Amino acid sequence: MSAASIAELSLPPSETLPAATADGARADVLLQLPAGHVAQVLYWLPALGISAKHYLPLAQSLAERGIAVAIHEWRGIGSSNRRAGRRENWGYRELLQDDLPAGLAAIRRRLPHADYRLGGHSLGAQMASLYAALHPQEVAGLVVVASGSPYWRQFRFGRFIWLAYVAAPWLARAVGYLPGRRLGFGGNEARRLIDDWARSGRTGRYAAQGLDEDLEQRLRQLKLPVLALRLQDDWLGPQASLAWLLGKMPHSRSVQQVITAADLSTGHADHFGWMKAPWPIAERMADWFAAEPPRTGP
Repeated sequence: MSAASIAELSLPPSETLPAATADGARADVLLQLPAGHVAQVLYWLPALGISAKHYLPLAQSLAERGIAVAIHEWRGIGSSNRRAGRRENWGYRELLQDDLPAGLAAIRRRLPHADYRLGGHSLGAQMASLYAALHPQEVAGLVVVASGSPYWRQFRFGRFIWLAYVAAPWLARAVGYLPGRRLGFGGNEARRLIDDWARSGRTGRYAAQGLDEDLEQRLRQLKLPVLALRLQDDWLGPQASLAWLLGKMPHSRSVQQVITAADLSTGHADHFGWMKAPWPIAERMADWFAAEPPRTGP
């Protein structure tokens, strides 16, 4: 969406809210408000290696429809003051226990009375599901876009993917981090994060080093409404992968929809292409928000 289009919609400019953790990690949360009263907020988690700023068109599209969007910044990416390396290491535990609570706290200080939902793209949707499972009282629903479990058995040519799950942690340990920028996969990612991700890909189960929680049990206990949007041409998020993820949350009522190339203006309904034309995705989200009853946040 162009600046002129935003001006025509009278949307306020996006805000930057600092979030800091006890271990000194800092990053900015981007906040896009609608023009009027804020009743609903979507806290959005990016895909692996993608900076928060790339989701501003999605946030603006949702704000046009009356929904505020806060975009998380992953540790090691974009505005984060950390970069993965031999002296800087983290995994799912830090993301779930430190970074996400800090980002959500920053937004709740700004918008304390809104109804909150959690959502994400790819790995972001997986992390949103895990955080919601650990803190179900904090959010009123989940939005899953172009995502699913990375379990190798749910993919075509899964044995090649299994080899990647074996090789990636080995490479990250050898280099000190996974050089995703050079590989064309994600960003430069921390060793323990890649260990946690690859383990879930090999076993089909979620766990986090240093986190004393049974994440699989927490997911089974979760009772939240879920909107799951799958991109038709997305080989990184096929139906079997999405079904494996949603199957971990049997008590959560899910609405599944498929986004086709005809729905988008990019010609392909794939893993990243929808980000260039997010308005159809935003429309599906807004319709789902409107259909779900609000719940007052904590």
